[in-house]
Amino acid sequence: MTALWIAHVNVTDPEAYGEYARLAGPAIAAHGGAFLARGSRYVQLEGKDRARNVVARFPSLEDAVACYRSAEYQAALEHAKGAAERDLVIVEENPA
Repeated sequence: MTALWIAHVNVTDPEAYGEYARLAGPAIAAHGGAFLARGSRYVQLEGKDRARNVVARFPSLEDAVACYRSAEYQAALEHAKGAAERDLVIVEENPA
């Protein structure tokens, strides 16, 4: 069953976060992830507003977690620490 990686982000250091994004994209793709939304227009209806919202689909929940825990993604994540406020959740999709 596929899974969605959903991130809500407020970037505080664009230069450092840009390096994170540059490295994170290939790490996500290497684990079968594909971006569905990445910094697109949005409407905040409830909760804390974060200016950047990202959704990626992975082949499975396990693939998404493996991506997050991978050395490549963790190296990218070092650039996001202190450069953004982030919330990240992985949600398994319901079958059609």
